[in-house]
Amino acid sequence: MTQPSGLPPKPFARMAGLLAWALISIAACQQDKPPTVDIPPLPSAANPPYLCNHIPEAAARLMTGVRDPIVVGTLTKPRAEPGHGTCGLYQPTGERVQLLRVTLDTGGIRGQIDEYVKDGGRLLPAIMHDGYGAYIKDPEQQTHIAAILVRGKARLLVDLGQGSTGRDNAGDMVAFMKLIAPKLLADTGAPSLSPSQKTGS
Repeated sequence: MTQPSGLPPKPFARMAGLLAWALISIAACQQDKPPTVDIPPLPSAANPPYLCNHIPEAAARLMTGVRDPIVVGTLTKPRAEPGHGTCGLYQPTGERVQLLRVTLDTGGIRGQIDEYVKDGGRLLPAIMHDGYGAYIKDPEQQTHIAAILVRGKARLLVDLGQGSTGRDNAGDMVAFMKLIAPKLLADTGAPSLSPSQKTGS
């Protein structure tokens, strides 16, 4: 039966309209709400479980915001000579974006640190004896930060390709270097940087 014109809409039609408006409003609010971020600081001590033998999983998870990344590579601990290796963490879905990359090799030169600073980077705080380091933020990608720490001929490179949005990514990088560098750049009798190394020659 058709409702006569001029009369108010039927109660059920009115309720349906109000319900639809309420659902749209809730959805809009949820879209505007920022994603939940893990805000605790990185741990101050390296504890298992580890990724690639030496990367604390808890720290990597906080830095990247990814719980179960794809992990590729391994890192060796220094013994008679500096350790070496590469550890890469990748997004487990989609385009498999690189989240974090840690490289340990023997290409350390003080001049590389000077270059970071010249490009707008900042020196790392003193982390270990005879260690020199710096980090730099990507001006075009807020959560992309790279860091370098050199001790003798040993070099530790960390590239946070995709940090967790909403965290202090630079603070995370400094804390992460403090966490892993003392173990990966342990004292192996490596000499102090030579004068030529200090000038970047």
